[in-house]
Amino acid sequence: MSAERPTLPPVRLHTEAELARDALVAPLLARAVRLARWAGPETRVGAGGELVEAQLPAAAEHLGLAADEDGAAEASEAWRLAVDTGLLDVHEPEGDDAEGTVSAGENLGLLTGGSPQDVLAIWLDGLEAVHADATAPFFDDLADLVGEDGSIDLDALDWDPEAEAEFLDGVLGNLYLLTVGDGSGSEAPVPLPALAASVIVPDDMGEPTDDILEQVSVAMMRLDDQFRLLEPIGLVAYQPMDEALLVEEGDPAEPPADDEDVSRYGMVKLTPLGLYGIRARMLEVGVDAPAIGDLADKDADALLGGVAYYPEAEARSEVEQWLARRGADGAAAELLDAARGADQQAPLRRLHCQQALALVGAEAEPAVRAVLDEPELGGLARVWLAEHGAADVPPPPESMIFWLAIDTIAAQLEAAGDLDELQGLVEGLSGQHSGFFDQAWRVEHPATADVLEAMGRLHGDKKKAKDARKAAFKARSRSGG
Repeated sequence: MSAERPTLPPVRLHTEAELARDALVAPLLARAVRLARWAGPETRVGAGGELVEAQLPAAAEHLGLAADEDGAAEASEAWRLAVDTGLLDVHEPEGDDAEGTVSAGENLGLLTGGSPQDVLAIWLDGLEAVHADATAPFFDDLADLVGEDGSIDLDALDWDPEAEAEFLDGVLGNLYLLTVGDGSGSEAPVPLPALAASVIVPDDMGEPTDDILEQVSVAMMRLDDQFRLLEPIGLVAYQPMDEALLVEEGDPAEPPADDEDVSRYGMVKLTPLGLYGIRARMLEVGVDAPAIGDLADKDADALLGGVAYYPEAEARSEVEQWLARRGADGAAAELLDAARGADQQAPLRRLHCQQALALVGAEAEPAVRAVLDEPELGGLARVWLAEHGAADVPPPPESMIFWLAIDTIAAQLEAAGDLDELQGLVEGLSGQHSGFFDQAWRVEHPATADVLEAMGRLHGDKKKAKDARKAAFKARSRSGG
């Protein structure tokens, strides 16, 4: 029943139905759908499935785009997405015909007749295609890079596709972490310079060097291009960089000075759909990226282990969803059974068990009373009964009081919470009992020595801190550790 700290904090996702609606109105996918429905038997495509140039003006007109190069480029982009996501099936040319044809793909029907999961799967395919475009090289003259055999000389591009993808994924991962890291699902956009610096400036670097600043500047320019591509698929909301910052065409902008309006350098935030998409990509490569609701259909062991390191609000939300699936009947007994154990995470499970039982309400009382005589759970049970105004709560033996104190501090140490709060807990618990450290070292708890050592480090009273360290030494000597 041991728990491992998740790589990332849990994210609060919108429902799949809400996310599917967001996906359907993402500008690029919406345009791709319109073109897929517009295409007919007379629509002609090239060898790669691209819409032939002669039909691009009509496609742009159908989408309400400008009748210029930009409109044609946007129509071409939407057409490629329709092909990449299976909204259109491309058919090879017949006979001497150099052009192929298209027909409606199976996924086109799924967008209107399928489930939200079907819609999101198609959107994720679209995100993958746009991500590939965003990490593709930029060049002015393709003809200079094409060899005699028609292949593109990648060496001449000075382009490492794996490195480009890794850089963008690192930036998107940091943006995800900034969005979910405080547990609030913050709507605040992130300045582009800060995001670029987050993947370039070493954590232990004080004042960035000129070389590092130049790398940040180049990265900002690249990210500006990439976020302009990623916004239409609905991944991000992006305020582009002010073009007036470019001294000369192609020159990177300098990072902003301390007193400068940072918003001119670009501001970006993940949309709710973007949170879903980045999490899906991380899960695909094995990153532990939990979401609220993941544990709702698991057993109590998985629940208490899974929420062990969640922030308080997220843990509560997860438990509420778990209880909603189960109902109060039997939930309390299952939670208490999962709270037993002597492993390192057991105190933290008991802490979350107590918090979960508070959400069960009065229905938990029979199960709680059933564990009153257990050394591990008896103290927890008495606290719960007292907090709920229950009658006939038996007083705890002194050994149970000290055991619960050690278990409570062990839980907070494992959670690695706020240091000031932990210090307050240490001083409060030790101050409630006269001669606390004379008794605490005798407590039969696997974390006794570690807890007493921590109390020695944290206690503000020098004499009591010294008493705690002596008690820790005695505890280790008694246990042979």
